[in-house]
Amino acid sequence: MNDRMPVDEVRFEVADHVARVTIDRPKVLNAVDPKTHQRLGEIWESIERDPGIRAVVLTGGGSRAFCTGADMSAAAVDKTGLEYWAGLDPAGFGGLSLRTTLDVPVIARVNGFALGGGMEMVLGCDIVIAAESAQFGLTEPRVGRIPLDGGVTQLVRRLPHTQAMGLLLTGRRARAAELAGMGLVNEVVPDGELDAAVDRWVADILACAPTSLRAIKQMVQRTGHLTSQEARATRLPALMAALDSEDSREGVRAFQEKRPPNWPGR
Repeated sequence: MNDRMPVDEVRFEVADHVARVTIDRPKVLNAVDPKTHQRLGEIWESIERDPGIRAVVLTGGGSRAFCTGADMSAAAVDKTGLEYWAGLDPAGFGGLSLRTTLDVPVIARVNGFALGGGMEMVLGCDIVIAAESAQFGLTEPRVGRIPLDGGVTQLVRRLPHTQAMGLLLTGRRARAAELAGMGLVNEVVPDGELDAAVDRWVADILACAPTSLRAIKQMVQRTGHLTSQEARATRLPALMAALDSEDSREGVRAFQEKRPPNWPGR
């Protein structure tokens, strides 16, 4: 861990090709202060540099919250709205919600409240697994703020207009089952089964060629403004690497030999 931050603020663990990132500030419902934001950015950068990491699980410490957004007790709230807007991280809330350079699949393990910036971090993930008790909301308008870190722009692109606006213009909280019905949550499970469900999704990710998944995610993140034909023809680094990878050859051999593949990851 970074010596500048207490070890209980953000936990970062890597084992068996899986990185687990935990915002561990349960006393403030895992709200993010400037130091936590900085540490999260450092973690995403380190994951980007590590080709051995094939999946990421993001969650919050304790059982009450995933993340409740910005720490309203922190010094940052003394800024005016314009000052806050001028200093926004290009990568979004927690260094994740608008990040386009993280080519590894990211699972949001939502164990409680995902509000404000916390929900924006969820929107920055690829797969969302939520406990039945989890609640989501872009609650910024209720404290005179605006969900600028992807809340407004991503929600209206991913949901029908009236569903997105129904959340944005009320700042209300919604249960996990409701958001699953809208298509924003992949799976809702009883609270006690959350870890087992996340592990199942991780296993399915690890069953795939890591080079293929990096290429897929890079295509999704970097070609949204193109037609499908243009996107297919774009020579993205991860795509070119995957097409001429050891993984692509191992996958064919394993299929022919009727055995599980052993992915080299290159």
